[in-house]
Amino acid sequence: MSDTVPAAYDDLLDRVGRVANVSHAEELLSWDQQVMMPEEGTPARSRQLSALSAVRHDLLTDDELGRLLDELAASELDGDRRAVVREVRRERERAVCVPTALVERISAASSEALTAWREAKAEDDFDAFAPHLSELIDLKRRYADCVDPDRDPYEVLFEEYEPCLPLDHAEAVLTSLREAVVPLVDDVRASEADLATDAFAGAFAAEKQEELMRETLDILGYPWERGRLDSAPHPFSTGTAYDARITTRYDEDDPIGALLSTVHEFGHATYTLGLPDDAYGTPLGEARDLSIHESQSRLWENHVGRSRAFWEGFLPRVVEAFPGIGDPSVREAYEAVNAVDPANPIRVEADELTYHLHIALRFEIERDLIRGDLDVAEVPAVWNEKMESYLGVRPETDAEGCLQDIHWSHGSFGYFPTYSLGSVIAAQLFDAAEREIEGLDGRIREGEFDPLHEWLTDRIHRHGKRFETNELVRRATGEDVSADAFVDYATEKYGELYGL
Repeated sequence: MSDTVPAAYDDLLDRVGRVANVSHAEELLSWDQQVMMPEEGTPARSRQLSALSAVRHDLLTDDELGRLLDELAASELDGDRRAVVREVRRERERAVCVPTALVERISAASSEALTAWREAKAEDDFDAFAPHLSELIDLKRRYADCVDPDRDPYEVLFEEYEPCLPLDHAEAVLTSLREAVVPLVDDVRASEADLATDAFAGAFAAEKQEELMRETLDILGYPWERGRLDSAPHPFSTGTAYDARITTRYDEDDPIGALLSTVHEFGHATYTLGLPDDAYGTPLGEARDLSIHESQSRLWENHVGRSRAFWEGFLPRVVEAFPGIGDPSVREAYEAVNAVDPANPIRVEADELTYHLHIALRFEIERDLIRGDLDVAEVPAVWNEKMESYLGVRPETDAEGCLQDIHWSHGSFGYFPTYSLGSVIAAQLFDAAEREIEGLDGRIREGEFDPLHEWLTDRIHRHGKRFETNELVRRATGEDVSADAFVDYATEKYGELYGL
């Protein structure tokens, strides 16, 4: 094949780069809204985000972009260029189905709903948020209907976050996961093991926690010249290969919550930062959607941050930062960060096992909302009933129940399944990394994280969207996306912890 690059391909990259830059500007304004924007900035910010969403949509649906894609479809291209054309076409084909006015309204409604959610949560007032939720559900149904009126609207929305794994494949994985987790949690409940859940009891000033979080990020290898750490009501990470930002939150009764959130968001950021600089503004410089993104955060949070090896090296730093906690042993620290607590109603504070029951609850509710099988007014009651059924706990307030998550205020229906999908992929990846990196456990113990970074960058990060989800996982692990590795890992880990 000739090395000559068609002129149409260069034109395509120029146009796609503009789309990417507008999208990244939207993300930065959204970061500011959640972290730094003054309380009364919402009216202007919603208009700004709405305008940018319209500009991005118009660029993506421009007729000339379609003509370039058609021309390139008939050209001989190498694998990387074919991948770029495939991904741009996938995004454009959805976008051209949706009117710009609807895209603008969804963006504005999401910005307004974010402020309403924050206030409703603070006031424990679901009724104040309900009209915004109803509007977003209606708008997202209309969006799904525009994309494909003959398909399940939830399936259409799920593809916004995981376009490469069919929903039935995802549901099969989630079913396998749930069928393994539920009896394991039941066994834990019945166990007589007495884990050291109070190993980190005390009061921990937020300022001191932030100092420890910054030290943690130093140890993990976070490049401050391309990132920053802030606090937000709901931790998140956003950015590009040049600027990947982390947020966390601090509870002065629980320093481990901030630690695990920070390590989780670091996993997202290190993926973003591992994308190739020279592919910025193209699909090869973008993450392979949210299941893979979540696999990176869950790998660092659970397989590193909750591991015994990590705590063997890290515990002295915690004791030095908070001398009032006494002198817990490594085993006590390991037990404290891994204790299973089915009675915890908060997803972001959930243990590694019951976390997936939190996800199942949200997945079922948002699916029924989008399909029209559940009314918004019923959400608090259904949420509480499912929480009691799955976890044996009933939230005392809507603030710790159906208002606890930020996702629906963004209109992010279809997002939640990617958390559990990310967890199973994380287990597959870490299992492969353990086989291929000599002495990985000892390296984590010594705080040597470069080998794991390099392995993940080589297997996942550097590819951007070159491969679709299942192929990317298969190339890295030799297996299709499956719950098997997670089930084996969880059964062994919690069997040892609880003497099962």
